[in-house]
Amino acid sequence: MLTAITGINWGDEGKGRMVDLLSRDYDVVVRYQGGNNAGHTVVNERGKFILNLLPSGILRDEVVNVMGNGMVIDLEHLHGEMGRLREGGIEITPKHLKISDKAVICMPYHKQQDCLEEDRLGDAKYGSTRRGIAPVYGDKYMKKAIRMGDLLEMDKLKERLRGIVEWKSLTFTGVYGADPINYEEMVAWLERYGEEFRPYICDTSLFLDEAEKAGKKILFEAQLGALRDIDFGIYPYTSSSSTIGAYAPIGSGIPNHKLDLSIGVMKAYSTCVGEGPFTCELFGEEAENLRKAGGEYGAATGRPRRVGPFDVPASRYGVRMQGADEIALTKMDVLSGFETLPVCVAYEVDGVRTTNFPTGAALDRAKPVIEYVPGWNCDITGCRSWDELPKAAQDYILYLEKAVNCPIKYVSVGAEREQYLVR
Repeated sequence: MLTAITGINWGDEGKGRMVDLLSRDYDVVVRYQGGNNAGHTVVNERGKFILNLLPSGILRDEVVNVMGNGMVIDLEHLHGEMGRLREGGIEITPKHLKISDKAVICMPYHKQQDCLEEDRLGDAKYGSTRRGIAPVYGDKYMKKAIRMGDLLEMDKLKERLRGIVEWKSLTFTGVYGADPINYEEMVAWLERYGEEFRPYICDTSLFLDEAEKAGKKILFEAQLGALRDIDFGIYPYTSSSSTIGAYAPIGSGIPNHKLDLSIGVMKAYSTCVGEGPFTCELFGEEAENLRKAGGEYGAATGRPRRVGPFDVPASRYGVRMQGADEIALTKMDVLSGFETLPVCVAYEVDGVRTTNFPTGAALDRAKPVIEYVPGWNCDITGCRSWDELPKAAQDYILYLEKAVNCPIKYVSVGAEREQYLVR
């Protein structure tokens, strides 16, 4: 059984919360793309955890977690993340965590280049998290990257690194007027942080292939959402990797396998971190009330999230791109204090109304078409079944389900692990 949990919108939909919940029924959880440029917040009986690189299944002792070949890994950040989890009582050993030998290492010079480029762009910046993601993926496809498996052959790695540093320094000095990269410092960084992870590095492709053949249930965890996908998102305001569920087997190392189930995660309203078009965005007091009610601040960056009503065109597009078979709807409880709820039901582009999600320059000209539906003025955090929800909340869920043309199976009514219901 191969299942992907993916984001329907711009990211921050609550995927980590759903992976933590559903991982109880799976043997293996895999992150298949991205780096530490986004965060998954998980709240359970052990406490509150923010995971940037580690799969959210790491909080279950019985689950094996895999960091796939499609990821880019900042060793220093991973060292700190694992340390914080261990302080919280989470055991992490090579039995619980396996890192692909083909995953790429995000070096300090990638982060520096990210900052230099965003500063150069000025007001035209893409909204990078400045964590080196675009430069390291660029180097991967330029065949100038260092992979986790290289840490097992340090002599060969040092020899290859020298040429990479010379090449990268040409960009630093010639394009940005910055100092060249110090080779000895890069070697020291790799030796300091790389030593810790050598026992975790393995051929995860072989591990996952054998696990699937043995009947193990595998859960794939995406980072960000469909609208941040490098190909199908709001380019160029996207991530640098494929956030689409169809990429999960490839980014995990088993491209010879196919998904059995795709679960899309979307919020009961819209949020967006970073730059780029966000047609349904709210502003002023209305936005701040929703932002505070939902605690909408980025898990990786702490940046205030842009917020808005549920966006039907964007969500329908995300459902289609993810090939979602069913939906997990999160943060329903946040809307409990609002008497009426706005919904962006369509866009108007150049005077023409459309329910399709436009791409390119047309999206910049899109204006939201808003309708209002009744809210429910009561606490729903204690609801554990469909019948316990107030009728207005039920009607809202059914309204969204029809709008995106995909069944809503899970409804989250709070941040705690057990605050949800299944239809």
